[in-house]
Amino acid sequence: MKKIGFIGAYDKTDFILYIAKILVEMGQKVLLIDGTITGKARYIVPTIEPSKTYITEFEGIDVAVGFESFEDIKSYLGISERNELGYDIALIDTDMAEKVMNYEIEACEKIYFVTSFDMYSIRRGIESISGIKSIISATKVLFSKEASKAENEYLNYLSSGSNIKWENEIIYMPFELGDQTVIYKNQRVSKIKLKGLTNQYKEGLLYITNQIMGEENYPLLRKIFKKVEKGV
Repeated sequence: MKKIGFIGAYDKTDFILYIAKILVEMGQKVLLIDGTITGKARYIVPTIEPSKTYITEFEGIDVAVGFESFEDIKSYLGISERNELGYDIALIDTDMAEKVMNYEIEACEKIYFVTSFDMYSIRRGIESISGIKSIISATKVLFSKEASKAENEYLNYLSSGSNIKWENEIIYMPFELGDQTVIYKNQRVSKIKLKGLTNQYKEGLLYITNQIMGEENYPLLRKIFKKVEKGV
């Protein structure tokens, strides 16, 4: 099972759901784990009987809410700790150093640190990595309409005492108000649709999904992405 970590306090649940949807359309069996302090997936992903911990299916994606570790998920599913979960890809969303360690994020094949530059997101995001014991390498995903060199340097400064090593690549997401409007609409109708999102937002989704799937799968990914865009 390929494990992908998304760390940071920025509200990234919908963003990860959209990536998961594309992966499902690519034929992947996907588990999305909400390991955030707010547990936003509990409120935006429909379920019949919510409880403290549960796994629900949403548009082909299995969404796990309230679990502390993979061991807890296996116990919930009645799977031995020695056995694999049976998913192709696990997307782990967390904003707590404890969960970063519990889910062994440092062992993920790819780690993304997602933030904007409002003080809550950036300071809480740094807090989420401050207690990490092992050195981890992460790619910055910066949600900023006009990302500047100064903002990036400020993030580097705040994280200088942590065990995070930044990859050279930076992924910029020039988030627009129109994107937020589409996301809210999708939440209200309990759907995952790309129609109406800005080209920049969709290109960001495509780029990260391509990194997860591997360059050799790009021709198929591009074809599937266009299908998801049209809502077919």
